[in-house]
Amino acid sequence: MKMQPFFSDLVIRTDEARRAFENHPVVLDAVANGMSLERYRKFLLELYQVVWHFNPVSAAAASRIPDTHRQVRYYLYDHMQDESGHEEWVLNDLEAVGVAPDDTRAWRPGVDTLALCGYNYWSADRGNPCSVLGMMYVLEVIASVYAGPFATAIKESLLLEGERGTSFVASHATMDTVHMASLRTVLNTLNDTASRSAIVESTLVNFGLFTRVFESV
Repeated sequence: MKMQPFFSDLVIRTDEARRAFENHPVVLDAVANGMSLERYRKFLLELYQVVWHFNPVSAAAASRIPDTHRQVRYYLYDHMQDESGHEEWVLNDLEAVGVAPDDTRAWRPGVDTLALCGYNYWSADRGNPCSVLGMMYVLEVIASVYAGPFATAIKESLLLEGERGTSFVASHATMDTVHMASLRTVLNTLNDTASRSAIVESTLVNFGLFTRVFESV
């Protein structure tokens, strides 16, 4: 029996986790009303950790991907280039809202952020390295769908001008819409059950833990 394109299958199998994120009261309130300055600072501090670890996790996965899935390895190489240095954007946004770079770098992330990053490293190092595509799917769904309204709400609630303090979130609303198209293409090249199952698991875990990160701030 011919397998259906994986992107569609992934969307269907993880839709409940996506809806749990988007319907969470904390997420709904933040997208509609923004955040207090204290909460937004904490959100960016946790986000800085996620963004900082994105490329190292991707590199760890790329180093273990076999030639049978070389198209995924090449995709990761290109994507890492696109994401290089983006943690500096978060650093700049934090400085714009009153958090010094040294304080950002010294911040100890919360347990949910540690669990999120730790799971993704574990999957890349010890599990199926294609699982990294689940992490990417979650982050790009969240950014492409929710980052725009969230950035607007933050600007209005904190009276920020232009992209000052929201450059990372605002820019990824558009950027990750483009990234989603290329991610869809590479996901549809995967026909083996092991890789598909690993990506589904990763997507469920990342949606769940990112929801908890959002909730914790």
